[in-house]
Amino acid sequence: MTKPVQRRRILRVEVGVGATPRHDSLAAEEPLEIRVGGTSFAVTMRTPGHDFDLVAGFLVSEGVVTAPADLRSMIYCAPDLEENTYNVIDVGVSGAGGVVAAGRERNVYTSSSCGVCGLASIDAVATTSAFDVADDAVRVDAKVLGALPDRLRDQQAVFERTGGLHAAGLFSSAGEALAVREDVGRHNAVDKVVGQALREDRLPLTGSVLQVSGRASFELVQKAAMAGVPVLAAVSAPSSLAVDLADRLGVTLVGFSRGTTFNVYTHPERVVVD
Repeated sequence: MTKPVQRRRILRVEVGVGATPRHDSLAAEEPLEIRVGGTSFAVTMRTPGHDFDLVAGFLVSEGVVTAPADLRSMIYCAPDLEENTYNVIDVGVSGAGGVVAAGRERNVYTSSSCGVCGLASIDAVATTSAFDVADDAVRVDAKVLGALPDRLRDQQAVFERTGGLHAAGLFSSAGEALAVREDVGRHNAVDKVVGQALREDRLPLTGSVLQVSGRASFELVQKAAMAGVPVLAAVSAPSSLAVDLADRLGVTLVGFSRGTTFNVYTHPERVVVD
């Protein structure tokens, strides 16, 4: 299996000084094909590592699974190759999951920066979550929210070596880190966090905060709601569609979180300001 960090020989150029050969650390990026019951469901570009969590979280966001019992099996497979590349995972799902998967089959390439853009139909974006976050009564102190980007960054081990990864961190309302994952794609990092929670039977993620690097897109709001996360915070801007969806679903959406300042775009009643 490919390691999440790879070394490459490069030429380091300093204008006016010269050039020096050296080695650099790069974040790995490889395709992962997700199959459900032997049928291709989606292909995404990801950073290898925590692949089963990634697949489980992705299926949560697609509405295919909602509990550990829905996942009958997950195996790496390479039926057409002599050697397993660990870039194909076949999932066995129980109950209605197979029917849902067939109805949402993507069968298209999904880039590491794009989640919902690969859907076969825009209608599938309006997936109904099994969990109602609108009634979540969690309250989060503003100081806790402001500190989360730094707490997330402190646990980004691969980013420190490469400078090339996004991260998602699940935190308690008191700011305790529950899970942190990194990936070349924002949505993949979130899927890895959600997938771990699913496999540990912790869904819905009531009373939690999902902190992400980068911007807050429609797809990240959707993924948070599908996992039962009531508060989503990002270090950069949200899109207009993300704000609209968060408002509709009852998700508290925070953007431009920069330590001592941030913007609350929806459902501000969950943020406690002194």
